[in-house]
Amino acid sequence: MGLDHIVIVGASLAGLRAAEEVRTQGHAGTVTIVGDEPHRPYDRPPLSKQVLAGAKPPESTVLGVGHGSLDDLDLEWRLGETATGLDLSGRSVLLGGGERLPYDGLVIATGASPRRLPGTDHLDGVHTLRTLDDCAAIRAALLAGPRRVAVVGAGFIGAEVAATCRGLGIEVSLIEALPVPLERGLGPTMGAVVADLHRDHGVDVRLGVGVVRIEGGARVERIRLTDGTVLDVDLVVMGIGVGPNTEWLEGSGLTIDNGVVCDATCRAAPGVVAAGDVARWPNGRFQETMRVEHWDNAIAMGTHAAQSLLAGPAAVPFAPVPWFWSDQYDRKIQLAGRAGPDDVVEVVSGSVEERRFVAFYGRGGRVVGVLGMSQPAKVMRWRALVEAGAAWTVALAAARG
Repeated sequence: MGLDHIVIVGASLAGLRAAEEVRTQGHAGTVTIVGDEPHRPYDRPPLSKQVLAGAKPPESTVLGVGHGSLDDLDLEWRLGETATGLDLSGRSVLLGGGERLPYDGLVIATGASPRRLPGTDHLDGVHTLRTLDDCAAIRAALLAGPRRVAVVGAGFIGAEVAATCRGLGIEVSLIEALPVPLERGLGPTMGAVVADLHRDHGVDVRLGVGVVRIEGGARVERIRLTDGTVLDVDLVVMGIGVGPNTEWLEGSGLTIDNGVVCDATCRAAPGVVAAGDVARWPNGRFQETMRVEHWDNAIAMGTHAAQSLLAGPAAVPFAPVPWFWSDQYDRKIQLAGRAGPDDVVEVVSGSVEERRFVAFYGRGGRVVGVLGMSQPAKVMRWRALVEAGAAWTVALAAARG
């Protein structure tokens, strides 16, 4: 069967890159992008940093394409419409208004949604940050001059929001249930370094403590913690993780398990591929089934998923080295590869105390990750060691030679 009509559900970074690759590969048929937001695809990383701080306007986040303009891709846009179901046998996507949108090939790129603490939907001043509209709402609240902001969750979104607020001169409490922030992603040693970075800049860092409830009348007034502390706050931003947007796929016949489960080529079913935050696949490079929520992966996986859709049985595995960065204060944090809480960690360049260093992560006798704080050139150089699957001793010798 030919792919005369390709439907991409998710007007996301991954969805747009899939559309761009489809056209790059010479597909001349119809390409339709369905998105539940009214906006064309935009870049999310600046939302917690430059746009939230007012250093860049929201329109600066609109995504373009590598060559020419977005309109040159000749896409059909169905924005502000929600996919509510998938009929695999009938090869159609069900839309919120009851319409069935037929497809010959389907790309699922619906991303993820932020989690919220229960019982907070009714309170003004309690936010999550995922969309342009979320960013605009928090930005307006910051301009109103809050006395203290509570950021719940010290993952990368929460840490970036805390850093942005401190850059605006606002008092911040950063609340994390784990004893060390970013422990799952960076391990306890390097997670502690990030906590100290925030303390250096005057953040009230509270670790190993959860939220009992967020209180107030119509608007948030205080936050009550599990250690008995009560903090007076007038703005709360929750950064307690995201969940993949798969509800619309329940009962479709696809395998759903912390995302859309794909094979090594990004294929979820005949004629169906998935990409970005919503996709979970076996990465042979790390012998791990993973779901990656990073900007770089959305680009690479969107592109690869489109290639796999067009290639059919000739598709090849997707086995990247994950990579991401986070700007906090005047420091750039970068990680190439995978880092786990039980990995061996060794600093190979610079100084942790000066917050300018590179550390290697080792597992099973080989280097699996390279973390840098404000040493970007070395991170990018030594990323090749992870790509090559270098032995731990060889990697250490290369870094110190």
